[in-house]
Amino acid sequence: MDVAVLGATGDVGRQVVTRLVDSRVLPTSSRLQLVGRPDGSSGRAVHGLRADLMDAYDEHAPLLDVALRPQDVVADIVVMAAGRTNPARPGVTHDRSALAEANVPVFRAYAEALAEHGSGHEVVVVVTNPVELAVGVLAETLGRHRVIGMGAWLDTLRFRREVAVQLGVRRHRVGGFVAGQHGEDIVPLWSSVRISGLDVDERRRAVARLRGGRTLDTFPTEIADAKSRLAALAEHDIGAAFALIDTWPADLQTAARPWMTHQSGAKTPAGTAAATADLVATILDGRDIVVAGQVALDGEVAVGGRPVHGVLGVPVVLGSEGWTRVLLDELAPDEDARLTGVVERIAAGVDPYLRGETRPTVAPTADASAVPAAPDPTPDLAPGTDPDDTRWVARIDTDHRTGAIAALAAVFATRGVNVDSLRTDDTADGAEAGTVVVAFRADERRCRVLVRSLERLAVVRTVDVRVADA
Repeated sequence: MDVAVLGATGDVGRQVVTRLVDSRVLPTSSRLQLVGRPDGSSGRAVHGLRADLMDAYDEHAPLLDVALRPQDVVADIVVMAAGRTNPARPGVTHDRSALAEANVPVFRAYAEALAEHGSGHEVVVVVTNPVELAVGVLAETLGRHRVIGMGAWLDTLRFRREVAVQLGVRRHRVGGFVAGQHGEDIVPLWSSVRISGLDVDERRRAVARLRGGRTLDTFPTEIADAKSRLAALAEHDIGAAFALIDTWPADLQTAARPWMTHQSGAKTPAGTAAATADLVATILDGRDIVVAGQVALDGEVAVGGRPVHGVLGVPVVLGSEGWTRVLLDELAPDEDARLTGVVERIAAGVDPYLRGETRPTVAPTADASAVPAAPDPTPDLAPGTDPDDTRWVARIDTDHRTGAIAALAAVFATRGVNVDSLRTDDTADGAEAGTVVVAFRADERRCRVLVRSLERLAVVRTVDVRVADA
């Protein structure tokens, strides 16, 4: 399977691609596409990033590809890390509406390009904020089950860590999820917390001790008070501000620590990239696993007595084709009340863009219409041809070196395409190069993916593909 990272040279994008290569979740025959913009600094930096990754991980790196236009993005998994981010410095407030105005053109450009030029089955993992808006825009175009935001998973991992630290155990022993909206509108689901090694009664006592008699009814007030205290303390002693966070309950820590991290001047690319890579690895693995994520719901969940039709962070089952179902147990009264308010706030920020009532004033930074479309490497199909069972013939000129045939065969095998026939021919300079002729069946999109992957192989000189004669 192939992965594309949009915004690959940004703080988070760079961490994501590095983690994916270093963790070896992608075989050497897979393609990792580094996507930048031709009219920005990333248009230059993305080539340097590719060279740097090759230097560092040449022994086990996948095929590293560079793309500079939305319509050139073709992959099985797409990580949306492109767009504007909130600055990380003291005193800066996070303006979700300004971020939405800046980034919604990016979301739309990539959504439209993927719908028209993509593989047709890609799963999109959204990193860029506002996560909920990005999920809504992409899901509207690509289909809601193929889009998941990683914000709720990052918040979940943070919550589990804070609980684990207060219990004196490792994070992998703690279960539980965070729902809601990424940021300060998180909803820690204390009712979902499970602790390995503790029975039901022991777990209830442990959770009660951690919560200290509090409920989520006071959570918004606690967050606002925490930010005020931290901002005042951080002016003189940033270390003392982080030490103060350590004295608070786990759910308040989950909201306050990332906020303080941004106020310190640092960002959170490592944690964000780790959570993103987790979701990518889950999709690549092919097994269905329960995670948390922002998804576009259509009545699968009810809060406040009403079904939710919109984007919300919830626990879902995630697999190779996206998310399939929601696994949200009965909520405690305070969780239901807080989640009801969050649903309304998300809808207020997302729905106007989906209905077209709000037209961003910021110029698109990744407008697919700003540049001419890339030439299609596949010809028009003959009338009456079944597009899902088209027989293609590819002539591939390769270097004459050991392993060339194996590299070509791996491109087809790892993409689930069966080869009908394969033969080799000599070229005019047969001592230096050879021609491989491959016949195979695939739809037009998959054929395009194969061509692009073949062209990126170091042993390949040229690829010419056409519909086989009837």
